Amino acid sequence: MKNDELNIVDAELNSPLDRIDSAKSIAEIPPPDPERMLLLLKSETPTERMLAARAFCELKDSRSIPLLIKLLEDVCPLVRVSTTYALGRNTDDSAVEPLIALLAEDFNGYVRKGIVWALGNSKDSRAIQPLIHALKTDISAVRLWAASGLAQIAPLRYEDIIAAIPPLIQGLRRDVTPAVRSNCAWAIGQLCRELPSNVVYATAIDALIESLVEDEDFGVKDDARSAILKVGDPRGLQTIEELEFEGLI
Repeated sequence: MKNDELNIVDAELNSPLDRIDSAKSIAEIPPPDPERMLLLLKSETPTERMLAARAFCELKDSRSIPLLIKLLEDVCPLVRVSTTYALGRNTDDSAVEPLIALLAEDFNGYVRKGIVWALGNSKDSRAIQPLIHALKTDISAVRLWAASGLAQIAPLRYEDIIAAIPPLIQGLRRDVTPAVRSNCAWAIGQLCRELPSNVVYATAIDALIESLVEDEDFGVKDDARSAILKVGDPRGLQTIEELEFEGLI
């Protein structure tokens, strides 16, 4: 697990698929042929399966979904990584449970990172508890995207917002990785905009103000400030005004 984190922490803000080398500009590269890519998803060659799955990170085709779900069980982690991102592009209710199951058992951090990204895109309430668990227990790159995923799914149901905010507050206050704390601040700001003025809302605003004042990382401070401004909470706005007057932010 430690080696897993060392290999992935430098890429926390990016998908592994973002770093594909290319000798041509994007405009010069023809789009993948869906029919050929569908065939290659069933190839016996891992490299061909990986490239086909990667193609469906760009293509949307419902015919790919059952084949991609099957590839979640592929023995090659590179195939599984590409498949999770493809299912984040080609979202479908039938993929949610297989993604959740794989999140609980896959040893590879890049795969788990792709899974939480796909689950966030699914906007399916079944993913709330797995994402909360990932935010509390997984490596930093996975925790980062779990926070973002909660902000995508939780607004759909009030009870999910109430469930998501406490672990996000814990992440904002205690996570050792500044990028994770920043994403927690952003997610809390998104969810607070959907809440009435109640105890949960007040506690979340308290956490944002606390980070604005006390966090040692300027990036986290800035994200907490941005979250407060977007929510427009009067108490938070007053704190920002006071800190600006004193030259502390």
